[in-house]
Amino acid sequence: MSTSTTNHTKPEQNVRVWMDGCYDMVHFGHANACRQAKQMGTYLIVGVHSDAEITKHKGPPVFTEQERYKMVRAIKWVDQVVENAPYVTTLETLEEYNCAFCVHGDDITVTADGVDTYHIVKAAGRYRECKRTQGVSTTDLVGRMLLVTKSHHEPDDMLPDPENTRRMSLCKESVSPWTGASQFLATTNKIIQFSNGREPKPGDKVIYTAGAFDLFHVGHVDFLEKVKACGDYLIVGLHGDRVVNRYKGSNHPIMNIHERVLSVLACRYVDEVVIAAPYSVTMDLINHFKVSLVIHGRTEYESDADGSDPYEVPKTLGIFQRIDSGNPMTTQDIITRIIDNRLEYEKRNKKKEAKEAAAFEAFQKLKAENRNESTAVNIEQK
Repeated sequence: MSTSTTNHTKPEQNVRVWMDGCYDMVHFGHANACRQAKQMGTYLIVGVHSDAEITKHKGPPVFTEQERYKMVRAIKWVDQVVENAPYVTTLETLEEYNCAFCVHGDDITVTADGVDTYHIVKAAGRYRECKRTQGVSTTDLVGRMLLVTKSHHEPDDMLPDPENTRRMSLCKESVSPWTGASQFLATTNKIIQFSNGREPKPGDKVIYTAGAFDLFHVGHVDFLEKVKACGDYLIVGLHGDRVVNRYKGSNHPIMNIHERVLSVLACRYVDEVVIAAPYSVTMDLINHFKVSLVIHGRTEYESDADGSDPYEVPKTLGIFQRIDSGNPMTTQDIITRIIDNRLEYEKRNKKKEAKEAAAFEAFQKLKAENRNESTAVNIEQK
């Protein structure tokens, strides 16, 4: 039986916690699960499944194992990553890494044979649950990429596109309660939970970089790691949805401003985020945050709406620098990868949802049987 632990529970000293998963197309929902798991202990170890294991049980992943390992290592609540973790979590794994228990979201994960991947640790009483982040799923994000719509942008960006949900929720006869799209509601509390809450110390070299940072990926991680190495305190300015759409076009950004804020805040190299930052870096912004250096990546940038250079001020001040992350990955590369593998992804999603629905139905049946047995016992006692 699973045990839920609230975020207010104070962990015991030196409690090592285990999590595992595919972490394919990592988003802030994955990061939030890590945040909650870390609060249940003091040291978080995350096992990431290999490409071969995922292909066997679910179908080919969108991202390679090396990309997924790097993305999970960049989540600031993760202390250690175990590569090629077994798909079914065993007591031997917990013992090998000296973990008290395993944590997973309040959904279900099953093997190719439909078996709960956590049944062993559940039976041993070494399983805890964290709350799944409502309103974000790989399914919905993929749907946004495949359908060129802007319904996820401000001011209506909190409403998932119903057509996306219909297209990607392909098993109408067996709907899973976990796979699909739901409404994400942005709150100040969620931002506070993700924030470091740390101000720059006197004498810290403050670095500023800005962009869309859409579909936060390994290219962003490599870039931010290099940028952070240039100073002590990194501030990321996130452009608003309309601004991004002006210079990216189509249905960009795929993730709205609230989703992008949490994605960037979850990165261990980032100290602060400016929400809906001005496209042009102004003197006011530089003075307000006491910025020592403004950095842009290797990609070319558009002029501002009035035709001016958005980096004119930091260039004039001699504090502008360009850095090549060494990683050619772009947001468009991810979208292309999804579109090229669309049929395979939809097949995988359909298979996953069918297995989840079957497991959920069996779980509900078992609960009903237990209730009936309990009622029968009470009647006999009377």
